[in-house]
Amino acid sequence: MTRLGKSEARTLELLAQDLSSDATVEELLVETGARRQLDLSDLSPEEQAALIAGRTVGVLPSEASLASAIEAAKAEGRPLRVKLGIDPTSSDVHLGHTVPMIILSRFQRMGHDIVLIIGDITAKIGDPSGRSDERPPLTDEDIANNLATYRDQVSPFFDFERADFRRNSEWLADIRLPELIGVLSQIPVSMSLQREDFRTRLAQGHGLAMSEFIYAVVMAIDSEKIHADIELGGVDQLLNMQMGRKVMEIAGQKPQLVITMPLIEGTDGSGAKMSKSKGNYIALTATADDIFGKIMSIPDRLMVPYLKAWTEWTDAEVDAVVARVENRSLHPMDLKKVLAGEAVSAVHGLDAAMAARRHFTAQFSQRSFGDVESLPVVPAAHGNEAVAAVLTQVLEFAASSSAVRRLAKQNALRIVVETAEGQKAVTLSEDDVTRPLHEAVKTALAAAGDTSGADTVYLKAGRKLARIEGV
Repeated sequence: MTRLGKSEARTLELLAQDLSSDATVEELLVETGARRQLDLSDLSPEEQAALIAGRTVGVLPSEASLASAIEAAKAEGRPLRVKLGIDPTSSDVHLGHTVPMIILSRFQRMGHDIVLIIGDITAKIGDPSGRSDERPPLTDEDIANNLATYRDQVSPFFDFERADFRRNSEWLADIRLPELIGVLSQIPVSMSLQREDFRTRLAQGHGLAMSEFIYAVVMAIDSEKIHADIELGGVDQLLNMQMGRKVMEIAGQKPQLVITMPLIEGTDGSGAKMSKSKGNYIALTATADDIFGKIMSIPDRLMVPYLKAWTEWTDAEVDAVVARVENRSLHPMDLKKVLAGEAVSAVHGLDAAMAARRHFTAQFSQRSFGDVESLPVVPAAHGNEAVAAVLTQVLEFAASSSAVRRLAKQNALRIVVETAEGQKAVTLSEDDVTRPLHEAVKTALAAAGDTSGADTVYLKAGRKLARIEGV
């Protein structure tokens, strides 16, 4: 069994346990956090390709081609040369920027060579991808400052000491006009006009500089000069990276493979990608509590994409927790706390992650229940009534039994047991809706491990909360 396989087996055991327990979550974060330095060189070419492809939008030409390239390089006794171009356009780095770094780290730990191309020439042209207007060029001072900030902030996700740093001014500053014209003469204009952003800008009468028009060609020369085997980039860079394949063919080289990475959706759930301009980002300079809190604020549907983007979890592990959420043996809130812990642990370390978890629980869980004196109360006399009847007739939290069932179907119907040690939320199923309230409470107490009686028990329907007496 591979090293990753052994780690996966241990992690799956933990993921089957109580993930509301601080002790279990801490053990889990230790195991998954150790993978950021795990040697992956014992994986077969097929396993390496699958581990990379599973976190990408796509591999061009195919995942099978990636496995074949790894196998061929192994037979030649050499590592693959994996390229990532960085245009250091900003000093503000957020979690979205770490996605390609995590994949590069996997390549690195598989034993392949990583080449980071610092676009000190192309940054002065300005990448036009997805833009509706021209981007102001950067100065040398801007580039130096932004690069230093980028490297420092992203370092928890990638070992920069083992990467080969190159500036494309090494070759682009000295490129001769006949050489550039020779390349341009073999590239049809239609390749650049495939870009929807170019067509839109031209149709709307916006500016489109010639420097932007040849940006992809200039960037593609980087791949040719370093003899890249693979280029990694965001899915919005696909046409630029395909140009790299074309330029390499012109130079008589084997075209690089292209790996496209997802653009991560922001925390607001609007569908827009994470960016500072939209305020839906998580800065790598944020405090542990801030990172934890922002992860906890995301819509539930983003948990799986975020787990795949920012953790070292395998598909089997992600599938395991998704199955538990679906069968209601794992509450989405508990899974989200694990995700938040993963993000904080990566940036600030395990101790900070566990402290942020405790702070969040104290601030947003216990206080929100225990400090509210005006909560409605369900007297003990209603203990024999069905949960649906209590919610519709006693508390008037729902208009009908059907509405109560819908809440249960959405995992939004819970009994919360609060003791001196903390809180335990037990999700009620659609079948529980017709059970007597006291039976549902008894089951929740047992699930919470409470044998002596809880300090307080609450009935929660969506955002509405009531205290239950006489438990």
